[in-house]
Amino acid sequence: MSLTLRESLAASPLPRLEARMLWQRVLGVSRAWLIAHDADPLDPARVAAYRALESRRVAGEPIAYILGQREFYGRDFEVTPAVLIPRPDTELLVECGLRAIRDVSGPHVLDLGTGSGIVAVTLALERPDARVRATDISPEALDVARKNARALGAKLLFSHGNWYDTELDSVRFDLIVSNPPYIDAQDAHLGRGDLRFEPPGALTDGADGLQALREIVQGAPDHLSPGGTLCVEHGWDQAQAVRSLFLCRGFVDVASERDLSGIERVTRGRVPA
Repeated sequence: MSLTLRESLAASPLPRLEARMLWQRVLGVSRAWLIAHDADPLDPARVAAYRALESRRVAGEPIAYILGQREFYGRDFEVTPAVLIPRPDTELLVECGLRAIRDVSGPHVLDLGTGSGIVAVTLALERPDARVRATDISPEALDVARKNARALGAKLLFSHGNWYDTELDSVRFDLIVSNPPYIDAQDAHLGRGDLRFEPPGALTDGADGLQALREIVQGAPDHLSPGGTLCVEHGWDQAQAVRSLFLCRGFVDVASERDLSGIERVTRGRVPA
């Protein structure tokens, strides 16, 4: 007798939500379809395909990499092991950037270390009049970002390079955003959970977690227009240190914004007009 979806879900070692997500991928159906057809017999080939995905998840591989996508700001983005998995906290970085250019017509925007492109693509879609450039040191990450831009219909430019060491020409930006590697190289979390599978260079700067942030803050005034804004994401315990970096570099209106968990997750500041 063929296995049913209900029986498969009951026997799975995975949380019910994750098992359903994998079945949706294998069957190419919606969650509503799964619920309505959970007593239908399953084709043995589909069961084998599901079990292959289930085994990867049981081994700890992030479900976003297994499915090849993750939702961010209401849109589905392609993700691969070459890029970080999008996280809801980073939506705060997008919101910070959008507020900064709210009253700027045709703003020039720079996203440093774009990864999968979630921030740059979202900004370009939310502000179609913006001229957005995204950079990354990883060619593989830029490939993923380009695919996401094409798939979602976003128009932006891409540059290969490390932070400001890329094709920026003489453009001055109204907004610079970045979600750089900010985990301390000695942080034990790097060996746990999803972080074990994500690109190390996108997680840690190999130092104290502030090195990339120092470089970004230090170089930003040379690339911002008068009154331009820098917004950066950082670790849960780094807000005070990052604000100090901004203030020492001459930024004004420096402040940190809290994510949905109440953690100071994004710091922003303006160069004097």
